[in-house]
Amino acid sequence: MKINWKGLLTTTQLIALTFAVVILIGAVLLQLPVSSANGESTPFLNALLTATSATCVTGLIAYDTATHWSLFGKLVILVLIQIGGLGFMTIISLFAIFLKKKLGLFERRLFMQSAGAMQMAGVTALMLRILYGTLIFEGVGAILLAIRFCPQMGIGKGIFYAVFHSVSAFCNAGFDLMGVYEPFSSFVGYADDVLVNLVLMLLIIIGGLGFLVWQDIFEKKTKLRDYELHTKIVLATTAILLLVPTVLFFLLEADASGAGCTGGQRLLRAAFHSVTVRTAGFNTVDLSALSDSSYLLTLVLMLIGGSPGSTAGGLKTTTFAVLILAVIACARHNEHITVFRRRLSEEALRQACAIFVVYVGAALIGAMLICAVDGVSLRKVLFETVSAIGTVGLSMSLTPTLGSVSRLVVIVLMFAGRVGGMSLMLAFAEKRKKAPIERPSEKILIG
Repeated sequence: MKINWKGLLTTTQLIALTFAVVILIGAVLLQLPVSSANGESTPFLNALLTATSATCVTGLIAYDTATHWSLFGKLVILVLIQIGGLGFMTIISLFAIFLKKKLGLFERRLFMQSAGAMQMAGVTALMLRILYGTLIFEGVGAILLAIRFCPQMGIGKGIFYAVFHSVSAFCNAGFDLMGVYEPFSSFVGYADDVLVNLVLMLLIIIGGLGFLVWQDIFEKKTKLRDYELHTKIVLATTAILLLVPTVLFFLLEADASGAGCTGGQRLLRAAFHSVTVRTAGFNTVDLSALSDSSYLLTLVLMLIGGSPGSTAGGLKTTTFAVLILAVIACARHNEHITVFRRRLSEEALRQACAIFVVYVGAALIGAMLICAVDGVSLRKVLFETVSAIGTVGLSMSLTPTLGSVSRLVVIVLMFAGRVGGMSLMLAFAEKRKKAPIERPSEKILIG
């Protein structure tokens, strides 16, 4: 019997369901003895956490990726990262296109919502550009990384490491195989390697801009004035969130993680940290050595994340921009929020406020639950929950030590962060017809 998904589920519910199905399939595969390096079966909860982290492009792990998983297990993780980064509906739609099957209205709506597109016109062209763009960026990134890895590791291993880390960086996943040098070390051993740092940073930034921004830049090239408002806000906000934190980390870490480093080394580490902390999950400095000021700044950046319709997570750069612009408009007593000579709708502000509350609330509730169950330091727990809901993957080595209940909390946070706070609420929300009356308004005191 054929199930009519079109009538049974909304597009939001179907997207959430497909992510859940992919995660479960990945967990089953990772649980198999063939997936572990020692040939033993991995406990299902740990396999589920790893599959969720890979599919939700986060990077929080129960085991060191390089040492625990076999080649088969690493390939499963790599496939999950690619599916999670592009979106399962995007991949299914691409298969349909190559099989020369015509996409119906429902399928186009699914892709539109999955990729963050604002209209259904031209979705086929957008999907193909996403595919070709992904292959080009990941391919070039892998070639550049291979220049460094192959001489160090040999041809075969060097190419595999280059491909794995290129995909992981572009998809903002944060999974790495550098545990062969030291477990859970990430790229600390490459902190002063300019080539590796720059390649990873560029892949992370490009992947985090969003597919719609790609298309706008592809179509309009250097005609900045012709860019869509969405593109202008994303590019401007991204630039600010890269430059300002780099300067702040450079100054704040002078006597902390940057102690004993030259100015150039500190600048490279500050730049890498400001890029990766917003959802990529790699690190070149010891996170436990961060100063309190940098710790708070890191939390804020992890919560913000990347841009809509991208491989990145978080509450998104546009949400952050709308909230800041709303504060400025309120301070200036402006009735409307304006940016780049355009007025933003009230709906955009309502959605931004709702998303902010959902993400902050989820991180705090998750931290409270973990503290209550495992009784660990709030500093580490809050870092972990913000990293999970923002699908960042940075960790103070807390996840491997958590109990079963706390790991389930982390899994739920990662899933919610990837699907999206608003999308998850819509997926479970009951459809109700609006009342045909307008309630009387009344003022209350604010602030």
